[in-house]
Amino acid sequence: MRHRARRVLAAGLGVLVAGALTCTAQAAPSQQAQQGQQGQHGQQAQQIRQDFNGDGYQDLAIGAPGKYGEETSTGYVAVTYGSASGLRTAGKTVIEQNTPGVPGASELGDQFGYRLVGGDYDGDGFTDLVVVSPGERFDDPDGSDPGGWGSVTLLWGGANGLSGQGAKLLSTGVQDNYRYGHHVYAGDYNGDGGQDLLVSRGGDHGFAVLQGPFTRSGEPADITPVELGNLESSVPSVIVGDLNGDGADDVVVCQSFEESSELSRLFMGGPGGLTFERTLPYAATGAVGDFDKDGYGDLAYRAVTGLYEELPYDPGTVKVSYGTASGPGTRTATFTQNTSGVPGTSEADDQFGGTLSAGDANGDGYADLAVGVPYEAVGTAKAAGATVLLKGSSTGLTGAGAQAFHQDTAGVTGVAEQGDHFGSAIQLMDYGADGKADLAASAPGENDSSGAVWSLPGASGSLTATGSFSFGPAALDAWWGTNVLGASFGGSAYAPLWGPD
Repeated sequence: MRHRARRVLAAGLGVLVAGALTCTAQAAPSQQAQQGQQGQHGQQAQQIRQDFNGDGYQDLAIGAPGKYGEETSTGYVAVTYGSASGLRTAGKTVIEQNTPGVPGASELGDQFGYRLVGGDYDGDGFTDLVVVSPGERFDDPDGSDPGGWGSVTLLWGGANGLSGQGAKLLSTGVQDNYRYGHHVYAGDYNGDGGQDLLVSRGGDHGFAVLQGPFTRSGEPADITPVELGNLESSVPSVIVGDLNGDGADDVVVCQSFEESSELSRLFMGGPGGLTFERTLPYAATGAVGDFDKDGYGDLAYRAVTGLYEELPYDPGTVKVSYGTASGPGTRTATFTQNTSGVPGTSEADDQFGGTLSAGDANGDGYADLAVGVPYEAVGTAKAAGATVLLKGSSTGLTGAGAQAFHQDTAGVTGVAEQGDHFGSAIQLMDYGADGKADLAASAPGENDSSGAVWSLPGASGSLTATGSFSFGPAALDAWWGTNVLGASFGGSAYAPLWGPD
């Protein structure tokens, strides 16, 4: 029997972006230096900007939505802020639906924090945060509500960080919105420099682009419906990033139909918005980064090598299609845990590539790729989880010098235990503004599913466990329980994760 109850882990992610690879807030000096290094074909893919208080340091938004499909918690969002010494928990912010200014009320099963998408939606220089609550229920006149309509809340950033003050519910203008906002992705799809939102409208209404800038009443500049998938196909995930160096974000739509995977669909961004270009290989999730520093975003994705429903039992394969002026080109690479230099061994159920995030961990100008292996066994601890770092180079990603981290790695706090799922949400982001991306990794199964988050610093050689630390709900002054802290990170790719219990 296949169990999808673990899909709560799917909220993680993220480079992103699948997430937008655009600068959405004031850049710290090191970020400005990175932006100045442009390829001859256009601007290089940038790290996600997520600076809620505008101090020049990137911040981390963390979702604790509760277990998917279980009405045992209400959900909350926590923000930990960057600083000269990296990520810190001092001065953190915790927001739930009972926070003053946030619409609605905290109710069991709301799953507030299931998806988090950062962006400067009103253009004031502070990153804002979109929060999805798939279990939010509204009045249903005929009493036939099958389990929640869903809501999308926009929280505003400011000089004091993220706040509930003035928060607004977003709408796409349709009423039949069951599962509204199950998919939300930030990006600049028309290349005008503003931050847009690609949102699933719910029901049978497909997707729409909510074009920025947004007013403080939550109104977008325009709403444009867009058909991303084939008829009758499901969309498990979307990958966003600039794949041809033209300054507009492009979209790769992962597809499935019942138990089978469908070819992905490539939509190119531009002045007219998203336009279908062509199909791409089968994929479940992905990230975009310039791994060979040629000015084009490269597409890294978790390959679907068999039936889609067999993903939970897959050892895992990551493929890369290198970017060109026309988007993903013919030059490719394939990585598994059997690739030379990559730590570990490909084993059933590992799900190598279950989550992906791109960023420059050693400051050499080449994007690296963090690869989540959330069901990796560590010793005898099944599904304890791990994260592998593949390094970029002049020839692109390579297995040479790859690193693996888990809770039994020397210098990393904690103990690898069965069902922790370390690496379920991952993000490479420069929290210390030193030009080297740090790794945030979650283990939502930690401590009976209360969850925890780790931060590992970037360094001149690569990621290091030296100076790493972890924190759980207690450090955030948040509540314990089955909230699965770290089920989602802001700005990370949605990853359709589930697996054997």
